[in-house]
Amino acid sequence: MATPPNELQASLSTAGPVKFEQPLTERMRTFLRIELLHRQARFHSETAAESSSRAAVANLLEILTILNRGDIRAEVMNELDRQSEILTSFCRQPGVDLKRLEVFINELRKLQEGLIDCGPKLISPLKECDFLNNIRHRSSIPGGTCMFDLPDYAYWLRLPYEERSQELKGWLEIICPICDAVEQVLWLMRETNEPTKEVATNGMHQHNIEKGSNPNLVRVLLPKGIGIYPQISAGKHRFTIRFVNWQGTNERPIQVEENISFFLALC
Repeated sequence: MATPPNELQASLSTAGPVKFEQPLTERMRTFLRIELLHRQARFHSETAAESSSRAAVANLLEILTILNRGDIRAEVMNELDRQSEILTSFCRQPGVDLKRLEVFINELRKLQEGLIDCGPKLISPLKECDFLNNIRHRSSIPGGTCMFDLPDYAYWLRLPYEERSQELKGWLEIICPICDAVEQVLWLMRETNEPTKEVATNGMHQHNIEKGSNPNLVRVLLPKGIGIYPQISAGKHRFTIRFVNWQGTNERPIQVEENISFFLALC
């Protein structure tokens, strides 16, 4: 039985939604991965445990791997330009808070200037760090960063937290111009695209992408604790959402057979 839209909306507002996202472009896949890794790196860098410092370094090295695969800096700057154009177009719409809009536009401009000032070689200090390179090389081997493999890493991990945290902070500051810009772009995309109420008939919803709309991200919002989640498959012209029941870690999920009300946003 479908959840009535008004009850669904009330549930979302009181319990807060669970958000599921599916990127529709390679750029968006990269941005979401950077966002996840950067958040994890920041979280672990602020915890004193040795295992947290290990996790922070691992996240940092994964970000470096992504940034080494292409000109991500140029991709981010292009997206900042695109978002600036979208925000500027809002100035002509009635009822828009122009002062708040100006704050967002100025923030994007500052992020662009920060990336320009850093130049294309902003991650060179990390790429040229032998300490990090040795860890990255050994990380490809399961358990390859043990004490007997990397005694210098083991020594660093046992330094006082204040010393490790300063080092981690310095490394993370190098990639901040890119990571902060990515997070700001994703925040704007999520906040400026209002979700609409939809119904998945018999647990399935297919959406044809309008020509010229070029969305980058599909977002599905559901109430917490209802025991279902979406599986999203996307192509160039359409995407399909299949809702399934969670069966635990030892069972395959089962497709929902009733109608499911949910919120959908295309960013």
